[in-house]
Amino acid sequence: MQPIIQINDLAKKYRDAETYSLNHFSLEILEGEIFGLLGPNGAGKSTLISILCGLIEPTSGHFTINGLNYDKNAFAIKKIIGVVPQEYALYPTLTARENLMYFGSMYGLKGSELKDKVVESLEFLGLLKFADKRVETFSGGMKRRVNLIAGILHQPKVLFLDEPTVGVDVQSKNAIIEYLQKLNANGTTIIYTSHHLAEAQEFCTDIAIVDCGRVFAKNTPQALIELTPNAKDLEDVFLSLTGKGLRDGL
Repeated sequence: MQPIIQINDLAKKYRDAETYSLNHFSLEILEGEIFGLLGPNGAGKSTLISILCGLIEPTSGHFTINGLNYDKNAFAIKKIIGVVPQEYALYPTLTARENLMYFGSMYGLKGSELKDKVVESLEFLGLLKFADKRVETFSGGMKRRVNLIAGILHQPKVLFLDEPTVGVDVQSKNAIIEYLQKLNANGTTIIYTSHHLAEAQEFCTDIAIVDCGRVFAKNTPQALIELTPNAKDLEDVFLSLTGKGLRDGL
């Protein structure tokens, strides 16, 4: 497999900040992976994703997505990536179908192609019978599933997911994971952030544990467990690398 994301010596220091949020950060993500980007609060995950999605600029360093440099190919990159944020990016007074038709049209989809993709996705995630209900009436799990569909209607080559199963019931979680695995099997590379380490251990093909703006370890979940003394699961690996100290802060 070829690298689909190549990050070289990336750094980011926010104005008036005392330390770098990213510090000489380098990482390679291969095409077709379900890649877990794991770390405690303040580790630099959100900053990294924001840079890769073109929301903020790095202080130094560079990256490519699908061989494209963002400085010269921003529009081309945005066409091949999808983003599903942790917060719901939906219009509450619109129906699920209306939300998805709107977001699909923003990606350039139209006509029967868009209508068919909306119906297919809603049906797979058990939402078709609620398609014409306003999103504000939905449960948290239902909103999370619509939020996911909104980010993947255009079948992105690379999908960024931030806590895709947070606050949902077991049934919704299973439906979301199954849908993402199907998407990955059809060729989408997934970059996934979460604090659910047991879920990440089962879901991800490869993982990087980051802290203090740099990569502490990168390997398959099983290899990380085997290489960490006395570790029986990914949580033990995570605590061994990042410590047990609390990360509360403003």
